[in-house]
Amino acid sequence: MSTCEHLPGDAASRGLSRREWLSGGALGFASVALEALLARTSGAAPLPSDGRPPLAVPGSLNPLAQRLPHFRPRAKRVIFLFMHGGPSQVDTFDWKPLLERDHGKPLPFPKPRVVFAPTGNLLRSPWKFRPHGACGATVSELFPELAKHVDKLCFVKSLHGTNEAHGGALLALHTGSDTFVRPSMGSWITYGLGSENENLPGFLTICPTLGHGGVNNWSSAFLPGAYQGTPIGNASVPAERATIEHLKNAELSPELQRRQLDFVQRRNQQHLAERGADDALESRILSFELAYRMQTEAPELLSIDGESVATRELYGLSDPKTANFGRQCLMARRFIEAGVRFVQCTHSYKWDQHEDLKNGHESNAREVDRPIAALLHDLDVRGLLEETLVLWGGEFGRTPVAQGTNGRDHNPHGFTVWMAGGGVRRGFSYGATDEYGYYAVEDKVHVHDLHATLLALLGLDHERLTYRASGRDFRLTDVAGRVITPLFA
Repeated sequence: MSTCEHLPGDAASRGLSRREWLSGGALGFASVALEALLARTSGAAPLPSDGRPPLAVPGSLNPLAQRLPHFRPRAKRVIFLFMHGGPSQVDTFDWKPLLERDHGKPLPFPKPRVVFAPTGNLLRSPWKFRPHGACGATVSELFPELAKHVDKLCFVKSLHGTNEAHGGALLALHTGSDTFVRPSMGSWITYGLGSENENLPGFLTICPTLGHGGVNNWSSAFLPGAYQGTPIGNASVPAERATIEHLKNAELSPELQRRQLDFVQRRNQQHLAERGADDALESRILSFELAYRMQTEAPELLSIDGESVATRELYGLSDPKTANFGRQCLMARRFIEAGVRFVQCTHSYKWDQHEDLKNGHESNAREVDRPIAALLHDLDVRGLLEETLVLWGGEFGRTPVAQGTNGRDHNPHGFTVWMAGGGVRRGFSYGATDEYGYYAVEDKVHVHDLHATLLALLGLDHERLTYRASGRDFRLTDVAGRVITPLFA
């Protein structure tokens, strides 16, 4: 149970737990629904004095009710564009002239003590780089459309982690831990801030991967189940067929469904009263209520029938190569516009070029370049980019040395991500790798630092956003992390 749990009314003064108050209520679940309706009119609830968000905000039993951040936020919501497999930093955004000059020569300094696979000599990039925009950021010819938007981007070129394998690296990027099951950053953010729309989940993940950690990458772990990511399809399902399962009931009217739900919820409340404490059961009670409300809004958002021909063309939906990720990006815009707090789009699992780097990365970039550029433009012209933080990146980068004759191995020691909107500096690059792009050497940013910075942009102090489980306080950044304030506009 969270140590920051708050109770409605005077229940806390009588020593009652939230579950005891809930199970003992004379009006049962109907009172919960009424409390949630009343809470909608009162705006965001303040945080308690210790800064930690309550599980149920005062005046409401809705765990997704909006909450005030710790301090003034620069962003209100997040879109995470996840490139599963590990894009190569030295072939995309981290130009290394010496790599071109010394192609075929041995690396002039030691390789990491632990490597994923044997590698050989230096391998130059197959693509040309040139400066773009007023900021002069160098971008490879892999991303001609995104290059037009470099003045919106904030590059972090010194990110580093600790795990050479996809599974551990994915979990570290998503949850802050590569060895234990921990809540996803989307879950932490929703726990800290709640949701802006009571009819939708606070955390959606579109076509997520089922491998390399799978559901643990969007799990709420020991946080209450209300904060878990809701998947829309999965990586094996084309985006145009991706949906939220069992969203519509063609056989029963909403009124009959409401009567059935009320009956089930009364029985669940009786069960909860008998058990006294059951996080899974309580989360199920709340999820049933949310699932009922989602029928009123989610189907319309999942459908893009109302989008103009121009918008569809902008995202590349008429091109088979860009249509899949383009639809993901368009859905992300629609959902954050409707008030979803955290949306993830996954380009899965394609960036792992241990061989055939040129054909693999060219195909991958072709699929995502136009959709991402469209998303940035669309958010900007709609006035959404200023309050929406867009994060792009993979679980690690690639080695500047060759694996085989024309591939690159995993490299967590120095790689690039970028952000846009949400209060970050525009047309800015932070940090650097060595002259060949292997190790982060200047203004290094650990994955924990990235998480601390994301939370800070949302107005959350990563050291205060905690949850007590198994006798200790946990947080997204574990016992590390520092906010990289030079990234802030």
